[in-house]
Amino acid sequence: GIRMHLVPRLASVVLTLGLSASLVGCGFHLKGLSPTSMPVAYPHMKLNLPSEALHVTDSNNNLIPQGNTLQTKLKTYLSGYGIQFDDAKEAYTLHVLDYNYRRQKLSGRVAEVILHLNVTFQIEDAQGNPVTAPRTINGVKSYQYNVATVNVDDNEQDSVISNLIDDVAQQMARQISTNRLPQIQPAHPASTAP
Repeated sequence: GIRMHLVPRLASVVLTLGLSASLVGCGFHLKGLSPTSMPVAYPHMKLNLPSEALHVTDSNNNLIPQGNTLQTKLKTYLSGYGIQFDDAKEAYTLHVLDYNYRRQKLSGRVAEVILHLNVTFQIEDAQGNPVTAPRTINGVKSYQYNVATVNVDDNEQDSVISNLIDDVAQQMARQISTNRLPQIQPAHPASTAP
């Protein structure tokens, strides 16, 4: 009789797992409004990034191509959401307050390298006042390589770093475009008296 019990129970477990996986899979599509159907809160933007976000170096301090920097990727993704980068006087500034890239190496015969990127940013109005509370996006990527084979590390790392930056830029762009950033309320609300 034990065998009979196991089968339906397993089936139900598999079913629920499949269900939750498919829900997670389409999580973004539920919100996936086309850029035109939803006005962006910050139609015009400028970027203010620390220098380390503008040029990225690999473990040998070689520059990684410009197209893979946070600056370039943010512009690409945010433009895709209908945000324009220009010098409009009402332009908001996407201010990256902190850009923290760390590389951690776990040695062994098969070495593992873990790359961390934490970016803290806020949005400021044309006068430089913060409009949103600072938000930190954390990205982590890792890869392994066999120590016996030479130079694999560097080639691998370039693409992993750009994927990491890409991930962080996409998350930032998504949160900015869908207005999921906590707003700062003005300290002195304008009086509504006539």
